[in-house]
Amino acid sequence: MDNTQAAELSDSEAVARAREGDQEAFGILYQRYVQRIYSYVYYRVGHPQEAEDLTARVFYRAIQNIHRYEERGLPFSAYLYRIAHNLVANWHRDQSRRKEIALEQTAWHPPAAQNPHPEERLIHREEEERLLMAIRKLPPDRQELLILKFVDRLSNAEIGQILGRSEGAIKSLYHRTLIALRAELQNHPPEA
Repeated sequence: MDNTQAAELSDSEAVARAREGDQEAFGILYQRYVQRIYSYVYYRVGHPQEAEDLTARVFYRAIQNIHRYEERGLPFSAYLYRIAHNLVANWHRDQSRRKEIALEQTAWHPPAAQNPHPEERLIHREEEERLLMAIRKLPPDRQELLILKFVDRLSNAEIGQILGRSEGAIKSLYHRTLIALRAELQNHPPEA
């Protein structure tokens, strides 16, 4: 299969072929999703080597169990995220001390304006640090929700599949998370 055929192959078609033992079709799925799964795992464990190992295990489990995969109206990526979620949860359980990456090391930074004034940069940085401090105070499931929503840009249905909750429960959790963040930011206004 050449690159043009691979690009035209939908996830459903690739999964169907992979279920029949077509390793090249599974390779297409791997190429489409390996970076997203790695990013998700990395944000949850905070260690590049651990994230690489767990990402490899996600795809190993996926290929070993592809024959059991059933399409349920969600993208194939939701299946991969669910495997990743379970492996990360097991990894955290196995750790004697929970290790996380500092959010300020992973936060997306928008492109800087053309030579912004130093005072503007300082204000922006202080606001960002304040937000990150508020996010760090959230429970792990809410932090995970924010990663899936804003880093991976997944839908509520996909997030629900990954977290094992209904779409309505995800909407509710998201709403409560935003209220908690707003309250935290209002309770700790920026210093003058």
